[in-house]
Amino acid sequence: MSQRQIIQVFEQYQKSRMQFVQTVSDLAARPQNIEILQNAGVMSMLRPLMLDVVPSIQQTAALALGRLADHSDDLAEAVVKEDILPQLIHSLATQNRFYKKAAAFVLRAVAKHSPELSQAVVASGGVDALVLCLEEFDPGVKEAAAWALGYIARHNALLSQSVVDAGAVPLLVLCLLEPEMALKRIAASTLSDIAKHTPELAQTVVDTGAIAHLAQMILNPDAKLKRQVFSALSQISKHSVSLAEMVIEAEIFPAAVACLRDPDEYVRKNVTTLMREVVKHTPELSQVIVNCGGMAAVIDYLGDCHGNLRLPGIMMLGYVAAHSENLAMAVILSKGVPQLALCLSEETEHHIKAATAWSIGQIGHHTPEHAKAVATSNLLPKLLLLYMDASSSEDLQTKSKKALKNILQKCTYLPALEPLLYDAPSNILKHVVCQFSKVLPHDSKARRLFVTSGGLKKVQEIQAEPGTPLQEYINSINSCFPEEIVRYYSPGYSDVLLERLENYQPA
Repeated sequence: MSQRQIIQVFEQYQKSRMQFVQTVSDLAARPQNIEILQNAGVMSMLRPLMLDVVPSIQQTAALALGRLADHSDDLAEAVVKEDILPQLIHSLATQNRFYKKAAAFVLRAVAKHSPELSQAVVASGGVDALVLCLEEFDPGVKEAAAWALGYIARHNALLSQSVVDAGAVPLLVLCLLEPEMALKRIAASTLSDIAKHTPELAQTVVDTGAIAHLAQMILNPDAKLKRQVFSALSQISKHSVSLAEMVIEAEIFPAAVACLRDPDEYVRKNVTTLMREVVKHTPELSQVIVNCGGMAAVIDYLGDCHGNLRLPGIMMLGYVAAHSENLAMAVILSKGVPQLALCLSEETEHHIKAATAWSIGQIGHHTPEHAKAVATSNLLPKLLLLYMDASSSEDLQTKSKKALKNILQKCTYLPALEPLLYDAPSNILKHVVCQFSKVLPHDSKARRLFVTSGGLKKVQEIQAEPGTPLQEYINSINSCFPEEIVRYYSPGYSDVLLERLENYQPA
């Protein structure tokens, strides 16, 4: 056998290995093939090819592994069980940029499924190896590493802390300054995933100067970058007054308000979320957002979107209104109540309706003037209906009931209260009757209207236990009217009259 023929055997073997990993990698890109590949024992076959002498075979084997692990958590667990992670991480330090990208992709694909699988990546030394990749020259390697770190950090505070402890945050902030758009996006997204868990983790991100760099990017034309930037600023702001103040001090408002007109719906949603996270802390922070036109812009935004995109805006109005009478009045004057009424009638999801009911309650519970603004938008019957509807979720019923009670206790606008006399159950009815008992003694016009509209007749029909607050309120309403009028409208009075008629002997 000649030397040529012997070498040919090796070349043939190499070609077959290359063809095998290439084909498996292509097959693994389609979800419908995954189970068949798994049953054929693909994992144990790919493992030795990860250590192949030919770099391109190694890379393609890693890519195939990543695609398999990406599709199912079973296969991601198989990567851990087959003990592939240590050799992958060991190779990360020595191999070329193509391999590094593929290896980082495998780590991301494993980590994304659960905190347990992420922990396996951490335990194998994966985080330290990925942080080293952030120092690479090649932007593609940095991007792949930042992406994997983000997937590890997003699960919980403990995993996030391990990413911080490995020194990732300053390097991620440097990635924000790189010219490549994809790298900027992933860096901002990973910082957001780190900051979201605890005030301490958010503080770590802030201490590296991240806010200033993020603030510079809010007017960047790239929509996907802006989404991540506003998400990161929201995750920082949500934890405490001091963190929210630091975001405000970076002077991102009023420029951020302009992004509520951005063509990208998720940019608009994330800007609204940022405002919600800022206003919830204090009346002063709410006032900053109101003064820069943020609240009026959010009310307009609620008219232009639907579903979950509305949720942060609905909640923001509630948080602003909750702080003080003046801020609640600012929501009313900016036409916030009709917009919330629209959300309540248009939205079908119960959690969105519940948030809307909560916000309406926050606006209406301050003074009679606030309550009247809510009542004149015909919201009291709607809240009652949601509370009494058996198909409403428990949370929706609770929030509707609480909002209704809080508004009723302040409402002195009787035309809006009267319909509730006919429909409300006794636990709500007592609040309605209580309001009548407060207003009628001091308002003769209202007393006359109460008789002619049938309100007094309805009150006589209410079955109240003697000695209950409800009975006391009814008594106090009745004492506002002459006795014969009360008698005239009491149930059974016509029978009494007929009886008198029968017994009456003309002179």
